[in-house]
Amino acid sequence: MQTTIRSAAIFDGVGLHSGAPARMTIRPAPADHGIRFKRTDIRLGNRVVPALWDAVEITPLCTRIVNAAGVSVSTIEHVMAALSGCGIHNALIDLDGPEVPILDGSAAPFVRGIMARGVRHLAAPVRAIEVLAPVEVQTKAGWARLEPGQGLTMDFHIDFPDAAIGTQDKRLDLANGAFVRELCDSRTFCRQSDVDSMQKNGLALGGTYENAVVVDGDRVLSPGGLRHADEAVRHKMLDALGDLYTAGAPILGHYTGFKAGHALTNLLLRELFATPEAWRLTLCDERLAAQLPGVGVEREEIPAVA
Repeated sequence: MQTTIRSAAIFDGVGLHSGAPARMTIRPAPADHGIRFKRTDIRLGNRVVPALWDAVEITPLCTRIVNAAGVSVSTIEHVMAALSGCGIHNALIDLDGPEVPILDGSAAPFVRGIMARGVRHLAAPVRAIEVLAPVEVQTKAGWARLEPGQGLTMDFHIDFPDAAIGTQDKRLDLANGAFVRELCDSRTFCRQSDVDSMQKNGLALGGTYENAVVVDGDRVLSPGGLRHADEAVRHKMLDALGDLYTAGAPILGHYTGFKAGHALTNLLLRELFATPEAWRLTLCDERLAAQLPGVGVEREEIPAVA
């Protein structure tokens, strides 16, 4: 059955790029509501923004959604990954500014907050997007593909010149709570030179060594080092899961990302929905539902606070 959060979960922090204080509240919502953000700092007009692929404005550094009135919400990917990974299908997310708080740079604080409140089942069945035929998009930077598969599985490859990251590959079946155990605590990462460039251009104003993994050559500058030896590729998979959840329903298929990012994953969803023969909505029976991310999550499996 579809789910929502049992009671409201509140998160306070700053926006990664804006540096502005941000309070976000994930609230329960009825069946078939989906995931929607509401800008509480805006008093008049349409202030609700659906977290859907066709509302995404293509940007390289984060996932930003915009409604028809031009109201936007930025950096939604980590909370979207947490909602997907915890099996939450419906939520209204209040936000008092234009950007989701970055917290520690991973999805783990969102997971902890959601699981602390609990999951409530609703009187409506889950529908999933079943991939029936391969679709692929490519750019000069990399490529991404969706193809038929059991449940949701993912392959990801990254390659960075900094030795602290280098070349990393990971494959993961996201069933049975794997997102919470394997990915949710992996933080966003960047090169020190990129941080300097972004801040000169008015971005990453809320970025610190505490909410991102910052590297310089073979050195990890963030205190405490890495949470996983392959934390970078794990975070890329976390981002991809959050971006895929803007499809509006869980996906049943295999995702491959080769040097992929937010823009490529959104282009892939656009290609999927532009190809009617490549997908269908499937009513999930007990067998299919058991393969979705978020099913089988246990609170004790959430990684401890670093």
